[in-house]
Amino acid sequence: MTSQPSGGMFATKPRIALVHDWLTGMRGGEKVLAALCQLYPDAPIWTLVYVRGSASPTIARHLIHTSLLQTMPRSGTLYRQYLPLFPLFAELHKADASQLIVSTSHAVAKSMVKRHSGARHICYIHTPMRYAWDLFEEYFGVERHGWFLSRCVYRPILSLIQRYDRATIGRVDLFVANSSFIAERVKRIYHRDAVVLPPPVAIDRFIALERAPEDWYLVVSALVPYKRVADAIHACHHLGRRLKVIGKGPEFDSLSQLANSLGAPIEMLGALDDEALADHYRRAKALLFPGIEDFGIVPLEAIAAGCPVIAYAHGGILDSMTSDTAVFYHQQTTEGLVDGITRFEQKPEAFQTDVMRAHASKFTEQAFIIAFAKIANDLLSQPATGALT
Repeated sequence: MTSQPSGGMFATKPRIALVHDWLTGMRGGEKVLAALCQLYPDAPIWTLVYVRGSASPTIARHLIHTSLLQTMPRSGTLYRQYLPLFPLFAELHKADASQLIVSTSHAVAKSMVKRHSGARHICYIHTPMRYAWDLFEEYFGVERHGWFLSRCVYRPILSLIQRYDRATIGRVDLFVANSSFIAERVKRIYHRDAVVLPPPVAIDRFIALERAPEDWYLVVSALVPYKRVADAIHACHHLGRRLKVIGKGPEFDSLSQLANSLGAPIEMLGALDDEALADHYRRAKALLFPGIEDFGIVPLEAIAAGCPVIAYAHGGILDSMTSDTAVFYHQQTTEGLVDGITRFEQKPEAFQTDVMRAHASKFTEQAFIIAFAKIANDLLSQPATGALT
C-alpha cells in the first residue's frame, strides 16, 4: 500500500475508483468503504487526508491518494478545522476512472470527481454535509462561539460551502442513501431522488455472544454535539443509574467534567477495541441512543449482542429498529430519555435475544455487497445521460 498526494497518478485510468472524505478512524462511513473495497479490490481510493494505521487492513491495502490537506499542519487530528478550505482541496484532488466512480460522502467526497471523465458516478451518501445544512447551530452557533464568530465569520463561510455543495450535485449520476431519512434530506436539499440501501453491519462477532446483562446502561458514540450524549448523562444522574460511555471526540473533556460536576456514577471509557466493545454490549442493561442519526449502526451491533435499545424516535433509527428491539421516546430532551428508561425498566423481559438477533441479521455486510453490486450493474447497463458537470 502506498499513500501519496494527488500528483502521482496512473499511466492509464483505473477502471473503478473509490472516493471517501477522510480516513482518520473506523466509524460507520469507513465500514461502508471497507465493504466497497471488498467488492472492488483493485480500486484506488481518493481521500482528503489519511492517518496511517487508522483504517482497517481491507482499506489500507488499496492505493490511497491524498489531497493537499495531507500536508497541512496537524491535519490528521485537526482536519475539521480546515472546513473552509474543503472545496479547494476537493477541486484540486479529483478521482478519475474509465468506468465507475463510487463516493461515500458526508462532506465533499461527492464533489471529488473529474468533470467529463466518462465514468458513471454513484454517491453512497451518509448525509448532505451536516455542518452546512442541518447542524449549523450545534457546531457553529452563538452558544459555542459567540455572536460575532457565529454570525459574521462562520455563517458566511458555510453559506459559500452550501453553494459549492449544490453546484456539484450534477457530478453524481445516482444517489444511494443509507436510510429513508437521508433520502428525504437529499430530496429536500439537492432536489434529487435516492435509492435506499442500509449500510453493512459486521454482526458476526456480536451474534454468538452469551448475553449476561448487568445493572448499568451504555452509550457508544463519537463525542460530538449532535449525538446528545449529555442527555444520557443527565438522565442517568436524575434516575441514579450507572452509565458507561464508550467513544472519543472533541466533547470528551467537557462531558467528563459534566459527569464529575454532577457526581454521577458515570464512566467515560474512551475508545475501546472490538473485543472490549462486544463485551460491553453483552453486559449492558440497554443501549441509550439519544441523537438523531443518519442510520445508526451502533444499535444494530447492540441488538446483535442481545442488548435492547432506548432511542429517540427520529431519523435513520426508524429504518433499523422496531418495537421488538427498542423503546422509543418522542421528545429529544433529558426528560424524554428519562421517560424512555422508565418505560423500559417496567418491562425489560419484553425484549427477546433471539428476536433481536434475527432482526440484526438482515443488515449483514454480504447483503450490502450483493445489493450494491446490483445497483452499480443496473446503472452501468443504462445509456449515459450526459457528461458530469
